[in-house]
Order: sequence, then C-alpha cells, then structure tokens
Amino acid sequence: MSNYLLEIGVEELPSRFVEMAIEQLKDKSEKLLNENKIAFESTSVYATPRRLSLIINGIADKQEDSSKEVKGPSAKIAFDEDNNPTKPLLGFMKSQGITEEDIVIKDLKGTDYVFANISSIGTDTKEILKTIIPDLIRNINFPKNMRWGGKNLRFARPIRWIVSLFNDEVVEFDFEKIKVGNRTHGHRFLGYSDVVIDDVTNYEQILENNYVILDQNKREEIIKLGSNKIAKSLGGEIHENPELLEELTYIVEYPTPIKGDIKKEYLILPKEVVTTTMIDHLRFVPIYAEDGELLPYFITVRNGTEDYKDIVIEGNEKVLGARLEDAKFFYEDDISRPLEDYVKNLDGVLFYDNLGTMKQKEDRNAKLAKKIGEVLQIADEALEDVERVAYLSKADLTTKMVIEFTELQGVMGSIYAKNSGEKDIVSTAIREQYLPRFAGDELPNTTVGSIFSLADKLDTIAGLFAINQIPTGSADPFKLRRSAIGVINIIRKTNWKLELKDILMTSLYEYIEKLGLTFNHEEVLDKIDEFFLGRIKTMLQEEGIRYDVIDAVLKKDEIILDIFEKAHKLNDWFNEDDRSNFVDAFVRINNMTKDFDKEEIDSSLFEIEAENNLYDKYLEVHELVDNNLDEMDIISAMDNLNTLVKYIDEYFDNVMVMAEDEKIKNNRLSLLKSVEEDVQRILNIEKIVE
Repeated sequence: MSNYLLEIGVEELPSRFVEMAIEQLKDKSEKLLNENKIAFESTSVYATPRRLSLIINGIADKQEDSSKEVKGPSAKIAFDEDNNPTKPLLGFMKSQGITEEDIVIKDLKGTDYVFANISSIGTDTKEILKTIIPDLIRNINFPKNMRWGGKNLRFARPIRWIVSLFNDEVVEFDFEKIKVGNRTHGHRFLGYSDVVIDDVTNYEQILENNYVILDQNKREEIIKLGSNKIAKSLGGEIHENPELLEELTYIVEYPTPIKGDIKKEYLILPKEVVTTTMIDHLRFVPIYAEDGELLPYFITVRNGTEDYKDIVIEGNEKVLGARLEDAKFFYEDDISRPLEDYVKNLDGVLFYDNLGTMKQKEDRNAKLAKKIGEVLQIADEALEDVERVAYLSKADLTTKMVIEFTELQGVMGSIYAKNSGEKDIVSTAIREQYLPRFAGDELPNTTVGSIFSLADKLDTIAGLFAINQIPTGSADPFKLRRSAIGVINIIRKTNWKLELKDILMTSLYEYIEKLGLTFNHEEVLDKIDEFFLGRIKTMLQEEGIRYDVIDAVLKKDEIILDIFEKAHKLNDWFNEDDRSNFVDAFVRINNMTKDFDKEEIDSSLFEIEAENNLYDKYLEVHELVDNNLDEMDIISAMDNLNTLVKYIDEYFDNVMVMAEDEKIKNNRLSLLKSVEEDVQRILNIEKIVE
C-alpha cells in the first residue's frame, strides 16, 4: 500500500472558512476514491492559514479490477436464419467492445438472451489521480470566492502552489498553469521559502523543521496548554471560548502563547468592555480570577517562537491600551446621562429599508411583548416591566460605546440601565433580548427577558418576510434561521404553549397600519410557518428522531412545544415494538376515507356484528384518547388507539364497506372516518414507515 499527499498552498485563508474546507476535502476525496474504485485505508486532512493538506493513507497502487455480466438482446432477434449476428447483436457487441466469442446464451424466465461477461483491468491509481484531483480542488466551495491572475478558477484565496506526491513520486496535472510538484513553503518568516518533500511519510516532520505545525489539533493543544500554564502562574484561569480558540488555531502556523499586561486604570471599565476589546478586536485571551473578575493580564498567541517576545508584547500592549483609552472616553461620556435620554435619538436610526426606524421597531416590540405577556397571564407588575424594557431596549444603539463596539448592544444597555437606577429585572432583560446570539449560547433566564427576546425576534422575522427578504439556500444575511431557532429554544426552555400565528399577525398588522406596507399577509404567514417547520425538522433530526415520525408530526399552525413532545414520545412508541399491524390498519382506513366528508353515524344502519363491535370500541377509545390528549399523554393515547386494531381487522374481514346502498356505504365510511380522525389528531399516519 502507498500514500498520497495533496497540499493546496494559498494566501492566508480566513479562519472562518477553514473548518468547512477540511470537511469538504475529506468527504469529497473519499467519495471520488470510492466512485473510482480505488481502495484506501483512511484519509487525514490538515490546515494552516497557508495550506490545505490531504493525505490518503494506504491507497492502492491501481484501481480494482472489475467484472460484470451484461444482458443483450433476446437470442431470437440476435441471429438471422443462417445464425449470423443481426443489427441488434452487432450494436450490442460494439457498445460493449466485445466480439461474438465473448457472448453466451442464457435462459431468463423462459426466454433465451445474449449475455456477455465484461472484464476490465484496473487503471494505475496515479493516472486516475491526475483526473480527479483537479476536480476535487475546483469543487471545494466557500461562502465567498475570488478570481486572480486571469485564471478560470474560483477559490477563497489565490492558490500559489500545489504539492501532489504519490509516495516519493510527483503526480503532475495541468491546473491553471499553477506549479504542481513536490515543493512547498515553510513558515513565512522563520522557515525556508522553497522546501522539497522527498516522501509523503516525511511531510509533517519536514514542515515542523520549517516552523509549521501541520496538525491543527496539535496547534490547538499547544495554545490551550500554554495559555493555561501562563494563567495558573499568575493565579488565574482561562474561560473556555471555542470560537476564539478555533480562530487562534487557524491564524497561526507555529503558535506560542505569551503574556501581556493591562493597565489597572482600565479595569474600572465594565468587564464586558475590556473582554470584547481583547477577544473580538485583538484576539487576546483574558485571564480571570477565581471569582470571575478580570486580572490585569492577557495572553496573545504569536505566530512564531519566543524570540524577541518583549518587542511583540510591547506592541500588543500599546494597541490594547489605545483601544481601551477610547472605550474609557466613550463610557464616561455615555454615563453622564441616564439611558432614557438616548431613546429620542432612535428616530434617526434606520431598522431596515421599508421597515421603519429603530424607534418604530421598539414600539412594535412593545405591542408584541405585551400580547405575549397577556397570553401567558403574567402579573401586572411584570407587564409593567415588559413595557419599561420595551421603551429602553434599543436606546443603547445611539450611545458612543455601542456605535464603536456594535458587539456590545444590549450589554451596554443593561449596564447603563443599572447605572440609571432602573430595576434589576429591567436591566437584565435589556441584555437578554439578544439571547441566544449563536448556536449553543445561553438563553434568557428571566420571564421578562424571554418575552422580550421572543417579541424582538418575531417582529424581525415578520418584517423581513413581508418584504420578501427570505433566506435562500445557504444565504441568510439577516441570520433569520438563528433567530427562529432562538425562538424555538426559548419556548422549549420556558415550556410556553404559544400560538405564534396570532403574535405574528399582530406584527404584520403593525407594518401595514404604521408603515403602509402592502403584502398578502396570509401568504407571508404561510411562508413563516414553513420556515419554522424547517428549523424544527432539522432540530428533531439532530435529536435522533426517525425521519418518518418527524414528517408525521410536522403540521402547520401546530403549537411548537406539542410538536417536540409528540415527536419524542411517538419515536419511543414506534421503536418500542413492531407497530406494522397498527400502521397497516390505520393507513388502510386513511386511504379509503381521505376524500370522504363524514356524516353523522347511525348505529341503526349497522347490519353486521363487526360494525357494532368497532363502533362500541371506538366510543370507548375516543373518550380515553380525549382525556389522554388533554394531558398530552401521547403514549397512553397511542396504546388506546392500538386496541382498535383487532376490531378494524375484524371489520374489514367481515364488512363490505362500499355497499350498493348509498346510506349504508356512507354510514360505514363515516364510522371509519371517525376512527381515523382520532389518530390524525396525533400524527399523519400516512407518513409512518413500518
């Protein structure tokens, strides 16, 4: 077995693109190898800012040999009276590249046919790689691509070199006149600019000798261990930040964590201001005391060794000091006035084209939040808090701090509200309105914050759908999918049985009445419903729910909480035992009655004992299922419906449903329809596969 190396040398990749490139390079390479019947043991994909590397371990030296039997025309038409090949047979032989000596006659279901065994010897792997590797590179997709140098190629950043090596042999291919060989580049400043890879097995070590740690997992571990060691030496600790760690891993090739100092005068600023400046703007790692307070130090990860680290630290400290000096000025200016003084400025801040100002959005949010609060029957005092939060919620958008540090919207509003003497519940809810901000982020903890977060997100979704700014494919510039998932997660956490349609309708009416927007609100509501169902479907898939159960419970205008509860309980119920008899019975009824308009059942028209038996059992089960669903006891409801199967089977064995007498036929269909309606209250039985 051999090894193959592909290295795509690029100008610095954006760190946010690297994980998706790694995943694609692995999945697509393995798919191409399998499609071309090239055996391999495993693939490894590595990435640094300047390279994407694929190593195929244990790759076969040639494609697998293949043999297949191909059926041709029937023997009857394959030969003429003189037993010479006819046009159909000649065409078959030509298409398969065979002669008459290669064919045999075989019987197939009483008819003789021409068959041929087609064998092919596997092609040399290196020859196949010359074809599939260029396609592999071209098919790596990024959110943003660029062209350069007149090349007919799109990639995240310009490709400067390619290494293509089979053991120690270069596998050359034509690729937009980019040099393909066995030469790579070391670290931009510390390594050699022309490095020869003599063999795939030496690749990683050769790069490390040139100050490139190829394996991203090793670089991550170096950053984590080095940062924690520094923090512990200072009596502090590091708080986990997966996003920052991933970014640091993919912006360096030879990581070295080093410590810097923060002037204590800046620690009087709110902690969030200092950490946002460090993390989001400078990619520094904060160091915390045991009580969560900031210590006057930071860690920066240098792309290089510790040589001249004092000069590096001095430069980083100056940059951080300048940023925090600005932040200090903004903060002191902002707190010179109470938060409510900034509300009037919202009239000059646009929410979005055709959707009004932030002040108008604040007013719509207030109406929605109040409506949600009334539906939930929260206390009058809590409703007053909701109104106060609504009034102050967006005020910080006009403060100097948030204008400069947009990441701090809500956070600064919360801090300024507290400084202005607002109630703790109000200041907390102002921050919580933006939660969750990303996948895995915390959810609001307060009732008021949860209500206002729902209102803010639902108003945004309603407005953007009304002007047809709907996510398509992977494009979601307004992060509406994230907002919808946030709504769903808040509802699940709070256990609120809210009907979103009424809330969304309120928001849409506000857009019509206050802004004069024109749109088909029923059509918009329908699209929003489908949008939420799409998010719910994805979430249920991630939670391991069967695809057919998901399809069976997804219904428009259904309460979100009920969908999740049904899905999980039905998943358990169908997986618990063989439910094929249940599915067969109810699907048969569904097929027979789906287009039938039920009439009132007249038991006096029953002619056969099986009709009476099913009817009596249905009445008993119907009452039980009513009680079960009132308590959302889905398992008991399904168990009770399952007791009908025996009577349904008996019914179909003994009763001619489509009787000639119209009254009797309709009565029988009405009974079946009534039985079917009880199961449809829980799920769409047609979707279940057993």
